[in-house]
Amino acid sequence: MHSAKTPETVRYFSEPEVEAALEWAPLIDAMHDALAEFSSGHVLQPVRTILTIEEARRHLGIMPAVADDVMGVKVVSFYPANEGSGIPTHMAMILLFRTATGEPLAAMDGRLITEMRTAAVSAAVTRVVGAEGRRVLALLGSGVQARAHLQALSRVCSFAEVRVWSRDLEHARAFAREHGAIATDAESAVRGADVVVTATNAREPVLHGAWLKDGAHVNAIGANRPTWRELDDDAMRHTVIVDSRAAAQQESGDVILSGATIYAEAGELFAATRSLPRAGTTVFKSLGLAIEDLAAARLVHRATQKE
Repeated sequence: MHSAKTPETVRYFSEPEVEAALEWAPLIDAMHDALAEFSSGHVLQPVRTILTIEEARRHLGIMPAVADDVMGVKVVSFYPANEGSGIPTHMAMILLFRTATGEPLAAMDGRLITEMRTAAVSAAVTRVVGAEGRRVLALLGSGVQARAHLQALSRVCSFAEVRVWSRDLEHARAFAREHGAIATDAESAVRGADVVVTATNAREPVLHGAWLKDGAHVNAIGANRPTWRELDDDAMRHTVIVDSRAAAQQESGDVILSGATIYAEAGELFAATRSLPRAGTTVFKSLGLAIEDLAAARLVHRATQKE
């Protein structure tokens, strides 16, 4: 009679341990590869389930995915109600399993992974649509994602000028002091900018297409509910790239309410199954996918295997 194999102890990674294991360059590459696999049909992943506890204030998201070598789930709390309280608006936990056997591999804090993988995906998209020569960055929003995007995008672009706007002018000024940016109004930040990031909790558009210069690239991060907007209809008439068509058509108010035509998934561009957009303004609408979280968590787990 064979005895059952004793399961390995599942290690928990705290946020400081996650931070020590993640670096921007390999994370950006991992997001590129993960999305290429996703858009090539090699990832099993439904659109996330969102449980609304209190509309526009408290939500719980469940995000499972299965890849060839790893599978898992992220459970994320999205609490706009926490804004200004000192408690993050996004907090999460990630569980990793071995796909072949179903064995648990690790559990880890997912807040920083969510922050970093979101910005890393934007950097990967910005790199492929043409990062060379992009010198001016506009950040609409001055919070966690603005900071992360500045860090990630600086790995693929050489910015000579960074502009920032926030609904809270003091927040924008504090961000500008910390990062050597210019705090200004939204229109002044965007006009003439090569790369624009919208990372707000806005319900109505904060970016107007009339402000965008021809050939600009927009990374739109907020407005992840079907009735919320960050970009107006004019902005959404440009070449629209998404992380997931299915998710965008269910979750993105910017896509749904504008009736925008989706040109491609980012992973299709990465896998070269869709041609790169020709010269013109591009908009990447990011919603965040479970496979992005698992790919980042896999980097953290693998880093410990080398210890």
